[in-house]
Amino acid sequence: MSDRTETASSAPDAAAPVADAHGLRPGLAGLVDLMDRLLAPDGCPWDQAQTLDSLRPYLLEEAYEVLEAMDDPTAHRGELGDLLFQIVFQSALRQREGTFDLNDVVDSIRTKMIRRHPHVFATPGQDTVTPSTPDAVMQQWEAIKRAERAEAGADADAKLDPFVGIPRALPALVSASRVQDKAAALGFDWPDLQGALDKFEEERVELAEATEAGDTEAMREELGDLLFVLCRVAGKMSIDPEDALQQATRKFRRRFAHVLQRCDEGGVDPNAAGLEQLEAWWSEAKTLARTR
Repeated sequence: MSDRTETASSAPDAAAPVADAHGLRPGLAGLVDLMDRLLAPDGCPWDQAQTLDSLRPYLLEEAYEVLEAMDDPTAHRGELGDLLFQIVFQSALRQREGTFDLNDVVDSIRTKMIRRHPHVFATPGQDTVTPSTPDAVMQQWEAIKRAERAEAGADADAKLDPFVGIPRALPALVSASRVQDKAAALGFDWPDLQGALDKFEEERVELAEATEAGDTEAMREELGDLLFVLCRVAGKMSIDPEDALQQATRKFRRRFAHVLQRCDEGGVDPNAAGLEQLEAWWSEAKTLARTR
C-alpha cells in the first residue's frame, strides 16, 4: 500500500475523539470534512497537487488490497477505508470543477439500485414478478440495463452488445467470468457442468494438436480457448476462478518456500540440486501441510 494513502486501522475506539477534536462530523460526512480540510488553501500540498489522472493508480491499488485483506476483518476494515477515501477524493475534485459531488454519487447508485430491483422496491400498483433464483435476478438485471441503454438513445451496436459495461482493462480471469456471466444471462451457456467439461476436453485436444504441429500462433489461440472454457467450468461449479487461482498460487509459494528452506539448510544451490531432489522436498512440504 502507498504510504501516502494508508490509513491506520488500529485503535478504533480512539478514532471518534480524534475526529471530534478536529471538528469533523461522524461517519461519511466527517470524511467529506476531512477531504475539504486537506484541499483547503492551508491544507496539504500533496493532496492539492493531485488530479484525477494522478489518482488512477491509487484506485486500482486500493481495490486489489481490499481483495487481499478480505480474510481478515480488521485488515478488511482498514482497506475498505482506503478505497472509500479514493472515492471521496475523486468526488471532491469533481465538485471543485463543478460537475458533481459525493452526494450526487450516492444519489446515483441509490437510484440505480432501486430501479434495478423492482421486485424489492415496487411502487404501489406496479405489476412486478419476483425472480425466484439468483440467475433469474441476473436475467432481469440485464433486461433492465438494455432498456436503460435504449431509453438513453444508445446506438444500435451498443444496444446489441451485452458487454458494454465490462471494462476492457479488467484482469483476464475477471473479464472472462464477467463476459461469460453476461452471455449466460441471455441463455448462451451449457445447461450443466458436463457440457463445459466436454468442451474443456475438446479444447485440450486441440491445444495438444497445435503443440505437436509446432504452430506457435495456434498454440496461443488454443491455450486461450482452453483457459476461457476452464473459467466457465469454474462458473458452473460456483467457484470464482480468480480466487481458486490465487489460492493455488499461495499454496505453491508456501511449498516452494519449504523447498528453498531445505536447500538453504543443506547448503545446496537449487539450480544444482536436481529435479528429483527438489520434488522430494516438494512432496515433504505437501505431507507437512496435511499434518498441520
